[in-house]
Amino acid sequence: MTKKVQFMCTAFRDGFQSVYGARVLTRDFLPALEAARDAGISYFEAGGGARFQSLYFYCNEDAFAMMDTFRETAGHGADLQTLSRGVNVVGLESQSGDIIRMHAQLFKKHGITTIRNFDALNDVRNLIFSGKCIAEAGLKHQICITMMELPPGCTGAHDPDFYIRILRQILDEGIPFHSLCFKDASGTAVPSKVYETIKRARKILPEEMFIHFHTHETAGIGVSANKAALDGGADAIDLSLSPCSGGTCQTDILVMWHALRGTGYELDVDIDKVREAEEVFKECMKDYFLPPEATSVEPLILWSPMPGGALTANTQMLRDNGIMDKYQELIKSMSEVVKLGGYGTSVTPVSQFYFQQAFNNVLFGPWQKIAPGYGKMVLGYFGKTPVPPDPEIVKIAAEQLKLEPTVRSPLEINDVDTKKSVRHVREILKKEGIAETDENIFIVATCTDKGLKFLKGKAEIGIRLVEKKGGQIAVNEEQNRQVRSQEYLLTVNGKDYSVTIEGNKAKVNDKIYQVEIRKTPDTGTALGVKKIKGEGIAVKAQMPGKVVRFTSRIGDYLHSGQSMLVVEAMKMEIHVSSPAEGTVIDIKVKEGDQVATGQVLAFIN
Repeated sequence: MTKKVQFMCTAFRDGFQSVYGARVLTRDFLPALEAARDAGISYFEAGGGARFQSLYFYCNEDAFAMMDTFRETAGHGADLQTLSRGVNVVGLESQSGDIIRMHAQLFKKHGITTIRNFDALNDVRNLIFSGKCIAEAGLKHQICITMMELPPGCTGAHDPDFYIRILRQILDEGIPFHSLCFKDASGTAVPSKVYETIKRARKILPEEMFIHFHTHETAGIGVSANKAALDGGADAIDLSLSPCSGGTCQTDILVMWHALRGTGYELDVDIDKVREAEEVFKECMKDYFLPPEATSVEPLILWSPMPGGALTANTQMLRDNGIMDKYQELIKSMSEVVKLGGYGTSVTPVSQFYFQQAFNNVLFGPWQKIAPGYGKMVLGYFGKTPVPPDPEIVKIAAEQLKLEPTVRSPLEINDVDTKKSVRHVREILKKEGIAETDENIFIVATCTDKGLKFLKGKAEIGIRLVEKKGGQIAVNEEQNRQVRSQEYLLTVNGKDYSVTIEGNKAKVNDKIYQVEIRKTPDTGTALGVKKIKGEGIAVKAQMPGKVVRFTSRIGDYLHSGQSMLVVEAMKMEIHVSSPAEGTVIDIKVKEGDQVATGQVLAFIN
């Protein structure tokens, strides 16, 4: 008898993350969603994960409005699922209990029916409260155990014994859940291990328990891993639609349909209508840049497990910063970072921590600069790693970050941190004159400065489109950026004036004036701010990135090592410090500028 196989369509969430860095405008994919719905697909991944922050960071869109539109388009009866990172919910930073509870309530309000909830360290403590909140909000809680293959030669975790031990901890804690997912974001878990793990899980779970399996094609074994999961007793798998399928994404629905022919399994879908839906989807996405690594198998992933979404997002950032030539070296470095970091699963946010540390090791020298996320992870601030991190790395991280190792749970730490409280966010919103709705509170709590920038109407658009120049296809991101306003606090004779410059208009204390702004011939700096004369010592960029804010200004006296400005690179904020003691005599860049390694940013004398 043929068994009908259920699947979730991941094209419009994980697919977008794994190909386009989650930078896709809602209006552009709605025709494809309609076509998928008309093809009979009724189980969709509809948001969460990177598709929450990315809408505020790069699309100038509201993620809650996107979820409302998704629900309206998919239909009332569709099962819409989002992805949550345990106590991190939809961000890279962990949150307080109030924000975790608000997450579940808001996603329920905006049309979601199921939340897949995972912890990258498989620290069950991080799933207890978050799982309770999801269930109490009236949502289906799909609890996760995260999988990957360790780099060759490593042992101690990520085998069937380890995963079953985590499952027993989940059961012992009494966490309410409606289904269980084994999630392999890097696509590296070997099929035999997938089969054995799910087979053993099936024996200790209630007979009616729904088991889901998630993987990617990054390592080239997605089809066989999906088949192994079904043979082991899984009820559902994740599949996607072209152009967001294969490579760094999930297996294509058409490919899996073909692979299952004659096996006793059959996808419950009208395959001809799915073909039509894929054609619509390709047309929808034809103007978006499709990175070549998104559609290929990456053999090096076996030594440096990286999830599909992180791989393309990171390679795109390398392209943006002109250092794509460092990619192979970074992948090799990541293997050591995983080995010494305690074997957290390479899935967000840990996958980003791994890559950021590998990036620092390549650019600055091994362990010369600890990435904040990686350092906090090995010190215990995101929970307990599967095995203890290397003691020397823990020592280096503690010294550089000036933090002591901890065994306290992240939730316990965050609940006493006033800056992570709802009250703190309310104060920020009140100060900015923004409505103190639950949605706005959650946006600022999880997206911080960029969330606030969106709410103030100053977000940027950073989607990557293609354009043809002389017959060649080129990526064009700058054309999508909105004109940015610049804000200043101008002090004249001891009195402060709030000044906002946008184009040829200036708003001074809420009064608008027509202005003309030009650089003065002898200074080269905006607004006629004169640089201080002198030779000076050049302050250079240590790595490529974007200037996000200044921590000093011309005329400030700085100590050696004191921060001058902040550059954002690879989702990290890097403080550029003064190389010597002295006075800032000139600043050569402005907020929003993209800078290259070695570029002169300022002078100090």
